[in-house]
Amino acid sequence: MINVTKTYLPNFDQYVGYLKEIWDRAQLTNDGPMARRLEAELKQYLGIDHLYFCGNGTIVLQIALKMLKKQGEVITTPCSYVATTNAIIWENCTPVFADIDAATFCINPDLVEAAITERTIAIMATHVYGNACDVERLQKIADKHGLALIYDGAHAFGVKLNGRSLLSYGNFTTCSFHATKLFHTVEGGMIVMGDPTIDPEVKFMRSFGHQGNDYFSVGVNAKNSEIHAAMGLCNLPQVPHLIAARKAICDLYDAQLNLSKLQRPILVPGLEYNYAYYPVVFESEEKLEEVCAALAQSQIIPRRYFYPSLNTLPFLKTTQPCPVSESICERVVCLPLHAELPHEDVLRIAAIINQNL
Repeated sequence: MINVTKTYLPNFDQYVGYLKEIWDRAQLTNDGPMARRLEAELKQYLGIDHLYFCGNGTIVLQIALKMLKKQGEVITTPCSYVATTNAIIWENCTPVFADIDAATFCINPDLVEAAITERTIAIMATHVYGNACDVERLQKIADKHGLALIYDGAHAFGVKLNGRSLLSYGNFTTCSFHATKLFHTVEGGMIVMGDPTIDPEVKFMRSFGHQGNDYFSVGVNAKNSEIHAAMGLCNLPQVPHLIAARKAICDLYDAQLNLSKLQRPILVPGLEYNYAYYPVVFESEEKLEEVCAALAQSQIIPRRYFYPSLNTLPFLKTTQPCPVSESICERVVCLPLHAELPHEDVLRIAAIINQNL
């Protein structure tokens, strides 16, 4: 079976070497030396000074919202994973959906500004499939209206915009290090702070509000373990190789697929991409289902990601139409992509798709 992705696993002996260090110290968590070392290496790799390694990519969204210290409306994208919306609701805020740009699949800044009310406290945008939001326009809108700007960068690890890490924009950017991601720690995530003065408060919030044996603030358990950090330390040096291998596969898809009958997101100018996903949009949902059925007959399993458009989730209190997102989300599929995917499998996948377009 060819699944949509495959978790990259590092050299086993190298990982065991890190585990031996952990066993010798017998410290498994609570901001241990492996976690601190991973944070230091992430800062160096990304060129970012203020970040924390955390438990997953959802809790860091919640921390970013909690740091605002108020509740209200958060303007967000309907084209993202459900965690983006869930974090807003979980923090007792109200998601307000602004539709997406039909070319980039990222949130449309014009519609963001039109959705601002006296209850708006923040903008939470997603760098969809690692493509960059219009960071300059969103920042201008946020500054003009006194709003926090939060980015869900779950797909954007290793991406640069105009030579700068895409994760460095906004008041906060969060990232997921889940096992399916380009860079992973099995489970994990990261929060990046644009304002260095709040760095200590985020650190306390990540670990129950502890300051030594005392309590400093209301906090949550968002820290991660030494064992997860060890996986990250093994994987981080491999990221350039993984990106290069993924790029070769994406280039092969580009060359083999009949792109006259498929839509692909248009990457923004100045982007150094990470090739985290290979989404294609079919002419109709019926054609999507037909092609996926043909692929399944050959045990090839793509993923309808993202589906559905988040503004249509059944547990939302109100319905907000987002026709562009709704149309794309019902027609988009991510094709199998990982660094070890054999090129002959890519050729086979492309041939099946082309035959059924």
